[in-house]
Amino acid sequence: MADEPEEPQNPFKGTPFEQFFTQGMAGMSGMGGQGMPDLNQLFGQLQSMMQPYDGPLNWDVALDLARKTVAQSPDPTPTSAQQNAVADAVQLADHWLDEATGFPSGVTTATAWSRAEWVVNTTDVWKVLVEPVARQSVGALGSALPEEAQAQAGPILGILGRAIGMLLANQVGSGLGTLAGEVLSVSDVGVPLAPAGRAALVPANVTAFADGLDVPADDVLLYLALREAAHQRLFAGVPWLRDHLVGAVTAYAEGIEVNVEGIQQRVEEQMRGIDPASLGNPEAMQQMLEGGMFELPDSPAQKAALERLEVTLALVEGWVDEVVGQATEGRMPSAAKLQEAVRRRRAAGGPAEQTFATLVGLELRPRRLRDASTLWGSLRTRQGTEARDGVWMHPDLLPTAADLDDPLGFREGASAPEALSEEDFDAELRRLLDGPLDGPDSSETPGDAPADPEE
Repeated sequence: MADEPEEPQNPFKGTPFEQFFTQGMAGMSGMGGQGMPDLNQLFGQLQSMMQPYDGPLNWDVALDLARKTVAQSPDPTPTSAQQNAVADAVQLADHWLDEATGFPSGVTTATAWSRAEWVVNTTDVWKVLVEPVARQSVGALGSALPEEAQAQAGPILGILGRAIGMLLANQVGSGLGTLAGEVLSVSDVGVPLAPAGRAALVPANVTAFADGLDVPADDVLLYLALREAAHQRLFAGVPWLRDHLVGAVTAYAEGIEVNVEGIQQRVEEQMRGIDPASLGNPEAMQQMLEGGMFELPDSPAQKAALERLEVTLALVEGWVDEVVGQATEGRMPSAAKLQEAVRRRRAAGGPAEQTFATLVGLELRPRRLRDASTLWGSLRTRQGTEARDGVWMHPDLLPTAADLDDPLGFREGASAPEALSEEDFDAELRRLLDGPLDGPDSSETPGDAPADPEE
């Protein structure tokens, strides 16, 4: 009598995944009468489809796919005339903005990019935005296991993690390639995607955006240059803002929590319907993962980070909207039509932005742009341009989600402030950040000299 085939060792024994392995393998053995698959062969097939790479996903694959996605449509290199037109528009935009905000110009260079150039020139920032989420997602399964189980399951989780990393690279590449077909400038998603001072527009997408607007092409280019130059001014004038936005994305990634039992249940359901012979097929693995096998609900920490990101993006876009509105007043009759077109586009989000939101788990668009623009405009009307821009001095001074619920009520009743000395201004800022002082000095009036911190 032939020996019974040895049952594969369960690397998850004693963990919440033990039942998954037992039931999942048993379910596979009963499908189509094909019997238990050779696990060594299965994992060998998975490993063979993955090339060596560093980090949580393969960026070579992602960028290659992004370029191929871009190449599906004509993507000519901007001509000298287009380069000059962008440079001239940004220069005029900066001149107009001088009267609308106290922040100085943040533009050092202005250029025109093809869609492929947008992909290449923004990759470094996308890595910063995407990798924390990808790293936490890939490592979530292993970190959820007890330490003794991690050692046994290491080879399997390692191979599975790299497989997920390859699939994430495909998704990121497809998302970036599609997004490149829609973005109008380097600051179009609200987060600066290039080194400080480097302004850029994508003429091919600007032309597509202008179609059907019934607005002169020069006005469209100048309006978008105003928005780009305004973004550059804000991020140059508010040094902490870039890290603040990126920090919200990182906080989202760090807040990822793993519901081991929920994953186990979903995996069991997925495995029952999979042909074991197809598991070496990357397309089959992609369908399995896209079907929600590793989809995780947002944790409380992630929800807080998402709200922080959403509010900050809305405040950035609202400020740009308000400042550009001031700069174009009395100068560009078509500005109102262009403002509404941009507002609708940013609030609704295009297919590419939705695709990227799905793969990264973040929506890089401001849902509350109109509320934020109303808030900034109301503050300027009551207190002036300097007070409006002064709110950006520290993140603790920024309006909150509750303030966006009542944008006209932000600092309601406040009028233009009296001129303060530099010492008085520092004292008032300290009051806003630290709250009322305790002790006998708590009644100090705004005109009093601040106490010596060493006394």
